[in-house]
Amino acid sequence: MNAVTIYGVIALSFMMLMYALESRGRRFVELFAVGCVLSSIYGFASGAWPFGVVEAIWSLIAVRRAVNLR
Repeated sequence: MNAVTIYGVIALSFMMLMYALESRGRRFVELFAVGCVLSSIYGFASGAWPFGVVEAIWSLIAVRRAVNLR
């Protein structure tokens, strides 16, 4: 396993955990957005640019949701 794969496992695990905890409050929605950004970076670093683009879009959606929860 190389460093990019390890980073991806950590980033995606964090993102999924924050998604599961979103119902607990705005902070978890914000952390989900951070997880999406981390996952997007992984997508681009691994050469899967479509995944990177989709995760970047999801991060924007999550930020918008967090703003609307205020």
